[in-house]
Amino acid sequence: MDKAYKKLIDGNRLFALSKKFDDPEYFKKLSLGQRPDYLWIGCSDSRVPANEVTNTESGEMFVHRNIANVIVHTDINAMSVVEYAVNVLGVKHIIVCGHYGCGGVRAAMGPASFGLVDNWLRNIKDVYYKHHSELDAIKDEDKRADRLTELNVIEQVRNLAKTKIVQSAWNEGKKIEIHGWVYGLNNGLITELNVLHDEKDDIEAIYRYQFDK
Repeated sequence: MDKAYKKLIDGNRLFALSKKFDDPEYFKKLSLGQRPDYLWIGCSDSRVPANEVTNTESGEMFVHRNIANVIVHTDINAMSVVEYAVNVLGVKHIIVCGHYGCGGVRAAMGPASFGLVDNWLRNIKDVYYKHHSELDAIKDEDKRADRLTELNVIEQVRNLAKTKIVQSAWNEGKKIEIHGWVYGLNNGLITELNVLHDEKDDIEAIYRYQFDK
């Protein structure tokens, strides 16, 4: 058996044993269901594990990840996750978390082609174009990438608020807050971008749905 693969199996056994040692009822309680307060929408980057960076346990956070933490209203996978989290799990907070040093963001800043992912990165290029005056004025490429990372998170927070799923929940009186974060790989700290969206008035009128009473 390949050593790299065997490491995962051995690690799982160690995990299970340590959890049962600390709490013999741990897995029994976990198997009864989940009721997390949080939905985490983050980047697929292996260096940004949601539970570890927030010091939360299994069952506390529902997670969806993709390249560069992008929310597209035609992405059935992401929309299904959001709908389940909001309407079934009853999450109270949705967190969009990007990270500085994101390869997807960096790739979207230039003309190089990377294959199928180019279609996905087009969404980030759109964010760049929307804010090109501010970004082009930043001469340092690393700082420009950091700022695009922040702007991308802000845009995805707004994209979530524009969804019928979230607006319908707000209309029903559910208290759901959407937050934008950026994680620092160099220090392990989260930067809150202060872009809280918790009602449909936080987005432009053209994106607001009207629901029958």
